[in-house]
Amino acid sequence: MEFSQMPEFLGLSLLLGLLALVATAAVARGWLRAEERSGRPACQKANGFPSDKSSGSKKQKQQQRIRKEKPQQHNFTHRLLAAALKSHSGNISCMDFSSNGKYLATCADDRTVRIWSTKDFLQREHRSMRANVELDHATLNPAQDLEHRASLSSERVTCLLPVSRAFIVWLANGDTLRVFKMTKREDGGYTFTATPEDFPKKHKAPVIDIGIADTGKFIMTASSDTTVLIWSLKGQVLSTINTNQMNNTHAAVSPCGRFVASCGFTPDVKVWEVCFGKKGEFQEVVRAFELKGHSAAVHSFAFSNDSRRMASVSKDGTWKLWDTDVEYKKQQDPYLLRTGRFEEAAGAALCRLALSPDAQVLALASGSSIHLYNTRRGEKEECFERAHGECIADLAFDITGRFLASCGDRAVRLFHNTPGHRAVVEEMQGLLKRASNDSTRQRLQQQLTQAQEALKSLGALKK
Repeated sequence: MEFSQMPEFLGLSLLLGLLALVATAAVARGWLRAEERSGRPACQKANGFPSDKSSGSKKQKQQQRIRKEKPQQHNFTHRLLAAALKSHSGNISCMDFSSNGKYLATCADDRTVRIWSTKDFLQREHRSMRANVELDHATLNPAQDLEHRASLSSERVTCLLPVSRAFIVWLANGDTLRVFKMTKREDGGYTFTATPEDFPKKHKAPVIDIGIADTGKFIMTASSDTTVLIWSLKGQVLSTINTNQMNNTHAAVSPCGRFVASCGFTPDVKVWEVCFGKKGEFQEVVRAFELKGHSAAVHSFAFSNDSRRMASVSKDGTWKLWDTDVEYKKQQDPYLLRTGRFEEAAGAALCRLALSPDAQVLALASGSSIHLYNTRRGEKEECFERAHGECIADLAFDITGRFLASCGDRAVRLFHNTPGHRAVVEEMQGLLKRASNDSTRQRLQQQLTQAQEALKSLGALKK
């Protein structure tokens, strides 16, 4: 090609290039319109894989963000479902009934604590009081903040509500205890105020459980290593317990306020007595007794309301009921009353256990399902399959034994305790046969009638 013809050739090439770009753009616009009409996101190719991260409209991104922030609530129905408490916007990690039975406290990863009135459980509306748990930005940099946000959603952050109109929470981001006081306003509502100072940081591993004695004398915290701490209500460490169990998986304070117990990697449950003097001064923590009989690590345990019975559940696939009304100071060991078997859900990390106040019913949660057993016969009487959309995080009976509460997703579900009513019927029928006077027979007959009427109203009366 001659040099004089070069400008004409370059001009022609540029013209062809521009035409090709225009044609490509037109085809792309038509493809985008076709994608929009078909309902498939424009940022997604036909093979289902995303292309450029920056592609896609703002509206689509906003919709995706909304879907992420507001996951669909798990729907569950059952003839024995009494109520569902649904005010939290995050998954509920734990809950606790007040010792007087008037309130239920729930704690969730939306960084709120909600207080529910138990008298509203059977009402159509379930109102709650909310307390916000603020982040401690002063001690965390952004990277640590995100790390603790993640740990908060996975750790079991427990809150308790004693009679004194106060509750405590373990802050996952601050690794410390914080006390909130409830103050009544002039309009009848309540305000929640945190105490000026949090408890000092003493644990070296993540805290898995906290508890407060109903006597108001001490607070217990247990971490995932082998440490259990006994605190005064003012934040002073009274005693440090080394459980020697390789690790702790669960710890609790007994309803009577005398004992603390722990289980973990070993196949037993260890129980200590927290001793105080006649004037209320702390004295010491001494080993009381142990529950021995499982052949593998213990998942969880629970006390009856009077602490005269305990139940435990193990990785060996069994649950056990124990008589703990013993003279342990004379080296008397607890008596094994009943052993039952259960099927552990595939992939379930831990089984949760709850024992009714009268020790007549044992509830086991494995995965997202709940099983209720009669402790006299060891038989399973009720089952709630897929009660929650996530693995169940906590399980508890109210102090009357009428309801079983469970949490794991964004709702607390309350179930009628029909096995408890049946156990009362069986017990009263047996006592009536042995009653020696009319006043006793009249009292027993009244209790029997009440239990039968409750079962009849729930359609659970066995013929």
